[in-house]
Amino acid sequence: MAETENSTLTAPTQHRKPRITIRMGQSTMSFALSEGPKNSQIDYEEYDINGSISQAANLREAFKNSRLLAHPATDRAQAIVDTPVMIVPVEEFSTNQAPVLYRHTFSSSLEGTQIVWSVIPQLNAVAVFTVNKDLRTVVEDHFDDVKWSHVCIPVWTHLYRRSFTGQRRKVYAYFHERRMDLLSFQQNRFRFANSYDASHKADAVYFVLNVWKQLGFSQHDDELYMVGDIPDRDLLQDELHQYVRNVYVINPSADFNRSAASKTPGMPYDLMAMYSTV
Repeated sequence: MAETENSTLTAPTQHRKPRITIRMGQSTMSFALSEGPKNSQIDYEEYDINGSISQAANLREAFKNSRLLAHPATDRAQAIVDTPVMIVPVEEFSTNQAPVLYRHTFSSSLEGTQIVWSVIPQLNAVAVFTVNKDLRTVVEDHFDDVKWSHVCIPVWTHLYRRSFTGQRRKVYAYFHERRMDLLSFQQNRFRFANSYDASHKADAVYFVLNVWKQLGFSQHDDELYMVGDIPDRDLLQDELHQYVRNVYVINPSADFNRSAASKTPGMPYDLMAMYSTV
């Protein structure tokens, strides 16, 4: 049985020592540390993982070999994971019911995991996701103060604020780890949010157009924005243009006003969003 625990998203700050960020994707691992006021300097490190061992075992090795983790400059960390996530309206969220709803939503085994959640005040929602117990132990053995969050939360909150620009309705496609999250917002809530396998361009086109139709969006008037690690970006944009007139790729540097994070080579869009919001 998975255990439950409350968790909240904490943006990087300069209060006391900064938090080092440990980002654990499904097949990637990276670390970041803010070194200047208002995140004006970011030290970022991508870590090469060994695919034959567990994520927790990889992190143990990283504490021996990583430039940022071997001798951490802080005892505070923010650990960010990319696991299946369930969104619950805040007024319907129950700490007792969250594990039951999560087990019904996702068919994968929860053995060896803990269920945690983060409140997203801007969207009146709660994100419920899992953290591997061994991974959690490794992180919390090395840091006195640890906050847990999900990679998608800073993206959701940033794109939500961005959705107020202009009058047209918008769908956002966020690509990461060969997956695509499709999002749309209405007032201060999600109108739509779901995640799809996007290993191939044809799959992405299929899912985008189906969601577009489901939402009743206009082929000529409404807008689609793509961001993140987009597969076959130009070809995908050209193909979608055959069905949706307004298709755009978001430039992170312009999107985040040339923040230090947006100019950091290799940094994922979700970390850019987190470090650029001060």
